[in-house]
Amino acid sequence: MTSEPEHLRSLYAQRFKNEERQRTDLWAVLCSDFFQKWIPEDATVLDLAAGHCEFINNIRAGTRLAVDLNPDVKHRAAPGVTALVSRSDEMDAIASGTVDRVFLSNFLEHVSRETIVATLHEVRRVLAPGGKLLVLQPNIRYCAKDYWMFFDHITAIDDRALVEVLRATGFDVEVCIPRFLPYSTKGRLPSSAALARLYLRVKPAWRLLGGQAFVVASR
Repeated sequence: MTSEPEHLRSLYAQRFKNEERQRTDLWAVLCSDFFQKWIPEDATVLDLAAGHCEFINNIRAGTRLAVDLNPDVKHRAAPGVTALVSRSDEMDAIASGTVDRVFLSNFLEHVSRETIVATLHEVRRVLAPGGKLLVLQPNIRYCAKDYWMFFDHITAIDDRALVEVLRATGFDVEVCIPRFLPYSTKGRLPSSAALARLYLRVKPAWRLLGGQAFVVASR
């Protein structure tokens, strides 16, 4: 029987085949032109469910950590990034109260509601007082037509449910943008760095094309 990490490696290798260069360029722009403003350059930052490490490899921070169940994270992490193979709800290698920022992108839809709650409690554990959780999440309110195009999607979440579960697990929601990025790089996400930079600057385009929510919550 194929183990879960081996299954993840195979699934994501197929899904992102021939997209790596494009995704790397896009994430470089997303980090420099948007996400970096939420990340102090001396912060300890954890990219949870880091996948191909596109966020953590491109963000500037004092200490950078990447956690993922897929063992490929160790090969994807750039020099200077500490990669850990771990469940999202059992990050035993990370001490309590030691992380300033946690970034969580396109993950919660892949796990059960019970795991979502357990993961958020674990995030609160590792966050330092005043630390923040940044969530980029497909919003089923605006991408329902294509939400189930991926085999490993399990739980449907919209921005309102995301805010509710964050508050229920002890977070204060500071920012909620229901429509931010388009749903998928396989859809209408701008396909070049220049177009991505333009998209970030033209906020009316978010309301037209956005299929993912962005939420910032504090511990």
